[in-house]
Amino acid sequence: MTKTPNYLFIVTDQHRADHLGCYGNSVVRTPNIDGLAARGTRFDRFYVANPICMCNRASILTSRMPSLHGGRHNGIPLSLDPTTFVELPRDKGYDTALIGKSHLQGMTGLPATAKREVKPGLEEPSEALREANKRQRVGEAYDQESAQRWRDDPSHRVRTPFYGFDEVLIADDHADLVTGDYAVWLEQTHPEVAASRGPEHATKDNRYSAPQAWRTRVPEELYPTAWIADQCQDFLKDPARQDDPFFLMMSFPDPHHPFTPPGKYWDMYDPDQIELPSSFGKGDIPPIHNLRKQLAEAPETRQGQDPFAVTEREAREIIALTYGSITMIDDAVGRVLKTLEEQGLAEDTIVVFTADHGDFMGDHGLMLKLLMHYQGLIRVPFIWADPRDPEARSDDALRSSIDIGTTFLECAGIQPFTGSQGRNVLEDNHREGLIVEEDSQRPMVAFERPQRIRTYLERDWRITIRYGEDWNEMYDLKNDPDEVTNLWDHPDYAQEQSRLVHNMVVEMINLQDRAPLPTCRA
Repeated sequence: MTKTPNYLFIVTDQHRADHLGCYGNSVVRTPNIDGLAARGTRFDRFYVANPICMCNRASILTSRMPSLHGGRHNGIPLSLDPTTFVELPRDKGYDTALIGKSHLQGMTGLPATAKREVKPGLEEPSEALREANKRQRVGEAYDQESAQRWRDDPSHRVRTPFYGFDEVLIADDHADLVTGDYAVWLEQTHPEVAASRGPEHATKDNRYSAPQAWRTRVPEELYPTAWIADQCQDFLKDPARQDDPFFLMMSFPDPHHPFTPPGKYWDMYDPDQIELPSSFGKGDIPPIHNLRKQLAEAPETRQGQDPFAVTEREAREIIALTYGSITMIDDAVGRVLKTLEEQGLAEDTIVVFTADHGDFMGDHGLMLKLLMHYQGLIRVPFIWADPRDPEARSDDALRSSIDIGTTFLECAGIQPFTGSQGRNVLEDNHREGLIVEEDSQRPMVAFERPQRIRTYLERDWRITIRYGEDWNEMYDLKNDPDEVTNLWDHPDYAQEQSRLVHNMVVEMINLQDRAPLPTCRA
C-alpha cells in the first residue's frame, strides 16, 4: 500500500456467522468471502449491539449503543444530529458512497404500530411538547428512504450528504420486492420484469412448501444483488478513484427473508442434503412453546417479520434457499473484488465484511429473529482484510458492532469523536463481557406483551434479563453451546448467576454516555 488506504465495507442482511465456509460451514459455497479470511483476520466472537436491522445499522454508523443513539427498534430513524464515523474520513477528503440497503430511516412508508399512551382524564400538551425531545425525527428529512417517495416521483434521490455519504443509491426492503433506486431502474429499463415481481407472479415449484418462499421470475442479472454489484463496479471504474481515497459501503438486502434466490441459485442446494441444527426441536422457554402452538394450530399465519416455528422439511428448504442467496452474494463480491484488481486499486484497499444481525435459521426449530438472543441471531461474521498484512489470522476476543467505526477511523489515522463507545479490534483490548440490547414496539405471537430485554455475554456464559416478565435466561456456553438448558435460578448456579448480574450492571454503567464533554467548570 503506497497511499492513504481505501475501504470497501461489505454488509449483508440477516446473515449468521456460521453460514460461511470460513466459519466452518462445509455446505454453503463462499470462496470469495472465504478468500478475504484467508488473507485477513476472521473474528470468531463478533456480536451485534442489537439484533434488529435499523438499530444495529445505526450502532455501526455511530459506534454507540441503541440506548444512546435512540434507535431502540425498527421505525425510529437515526437522528441527523449524531456524528457518524463516515463523516470523519469524508472531512479528511475521502469520497464516500453507500450502494444498496441503507435502512437508517423508515423504508416502507407504512404508519407505525406503536401508539402514545394517554392517561384518561388528563389534558394533552401541544403536539410539539409531547416527546422528551423537541427535535423529532419526522418530516421530509426523515422519509428520504421511504418507498413512497420513489413511487410518487421516480426522479427522487436521497439528499446528500446522507449520514456522511456523498453518493447514495438505495436498494431497500427484501427478496425480489426491493425498492428505492433499484426499483426505479428496473421499471425504466425492464418494465416487464418489474411487473412480474412478488409471490403472485412466482414460478410454481412443487418441491418447496416453506412459508415466505417463492421462485421469482426476476433473472439473475437483474436481481438486486447483481444490480448492487454492477453499481459498485461502476463506482470503482470512475477515473476519480485513482486520485482521492474512497470509503464504499456495499450493502446487500439478502439473505434476509422472504426467500427468493433467482435462477440457478434457487435450486443450487438440495434440501434433502441439508442437515438440521443440533438444537432443532429443543428449548423450553415460553416463546418457543407459543411458536410451536402457532405451527400446530395456524401455520398459515407465519408471514411478516415475527419469528415462527417450522417443520423439519420447511427448515431444510429455507436453509437451502438461504444458502443460494449467500452464494449469489459471494459471486457478486467476487466480481467487485476483480474490478478492484483490474483498476489497480486492490493493493490500496482494505476490504471488510460483516452482517447487521443473524437469524435463528432452524435453531430450536425457529426462523427469523426477534427477542430470543441465541448465538445464531446475535453472532455475526466480521472479516478484516488489509493488503499490507495478508496473513490469515483468527481472533476469539469478544467484539461488538460498535467497534467497527472506531477500527476504521484509527486504521485511517483519524481520532474518533467524543462519545464513541467502540474499541479498535486490531489492538489487544479484550473485553470481559459485552451487552446486547433489544426493545420491541408491539406484542407478537411469541410474547404476550412488548418486550424490553438486555443480554450480557462472557466467553462461557450468556444471561438475558427481561423487564416485566417472571422468567429470564442463563446458559453455560462451554458445556451447552446450543443454549438448550436454561440455568436461571438453578440453585447449583446461584453464585455464578450473581456474578454475571453484577458484571452486567457494571458494563451497563460503563456504556452510559460520556458525551458531550463539559463546556465549563460550574
